Amino acid sequence: MVAMSEYTFVDQPAALEAACREMRRHDWLALDTEFIREKTFYPKLCLIQVATPELRLFCIDPLALDIAPLLDLFYDPGITKVLHAARQDLEIFHQLRGSLPGPVFDTQLAAPLLGLPEQMGYANLVRERLGVDLPKGHSRTDWAQRPLSEDQLRYAADDVNYLAQLYPPLHDELAAKGRLEWLAPDFQILLEPETYIVHPEAAWLRIKEANRLKGASLSILQDLAAWREERARREDKPRKWILPDDALATLARLKPKRKVELERVRGLNPGLIRQFGDALIERIQAARGREPQPLPAFTRLPPLTAAEEAALDLLQGTLRLIADTNGLNPSVLGGRKDLEKLLRGRDDCALLQGWRRRLAGDTLQAVLAGDYRAGISAGRLELEPPLSG
Repeated sequence: MVAMSEYTFVDQPAALEAACREMRRHDWLALDTEFIREKTFYPKLCLIQVATPELRLFCIDPLALDIAPLLDLFYDPGITKVLHAARQDLEIFHQLRGSLPGPVFDTQLAAPLLGLPEQMGYANLVRERLGVDLPKGHSRTDWAQRPLSEDQLRYAADDVNYLAQLYPPLHDELAAKGRLEWLAPDFQILLEPETYIVHPEAAWLRIKEANRLKGASLSILQDLAAWREERARREDKPRKWILPDDALATLARLKPKRKVELERVRGLNPGLIRQFGDALIERIQAARGREPQPLPAFTRLPPLTAAEEAALDLLQGTLRLIADTNGLNPSVLGGRKDLEKLLRGRDDCALLQGWRRRLAGDTLQAVLAGDYRAGISAGRLELEPPLSG
């Protein structure tokens, strides 16, 4: 582990040009962003941090600069962009350019393939791999304020400093184990524009109450959720500022017919009723007569029989054995629901896809088919192929 190097704060065009020349020398860069979105629909990009393999650190101010040259660099397919929990950062780039800056390497997705927990936070990963405790003092800072303090900039630069130190050993260990290719489908999902697009007509799927509604109530919820989505985008305001989820659900249940009835709905402020009350009533009445979009297929599986529970226990033990043999957390391979699907012959089982199938799924299916015999030796589950006749 290398202590933090000095960073360069870039807020002038000449300094950005020099930084881009330095970055372009390398085939990978560690990248992070700071943004705020508490008061907007779209995230507001406030700072971009970059580290080179040589630990040259740059904090770049997008509020003071035209960052087009930097974006051109990020979109160079010859440079791998290394991020942690990349979705929110990549969403910003998709917003700016309508496409994604591949190729990428997400350390949060990579870490579980080396035996670390899924969804591991950056601070925990740095502590586990580098033995460093990151400070938390500016985790809730307002990154749009100017000037940024020395402490804020050092805090921001810290992230890419250690990210650049995490990447080479993670990459090399995965390569040595033949697991880099396992990550390709997950990284590809990060680079699909559809990952970052919420279509207004599908906005209702994000509302928890949706699966409790049916008929006209569900149709109203779907219509109002689409209306809210479009207005939030147009006004660049958080969805809940337009209309909170609980107010949407209440409107869907009550189906008000007159504007005065809106005043009884908790979460509808008087200003919104004055401005949009008539439009809301009109939409509610129109939606009442439409068939709703169907709810997603109900995926809860029926209870297992006693025999199936016993078979599931064997599959769980086999999965843990495979994970332990390969130095993985079992949850990385699959959970109980995945094993239930496998047991019942469902095609939508994650254990039958990609590297999970090669590593575990085929063996688990062979266990179900009776092609392996299970036994206990020294307190440990063992699987043996049956003796040939």
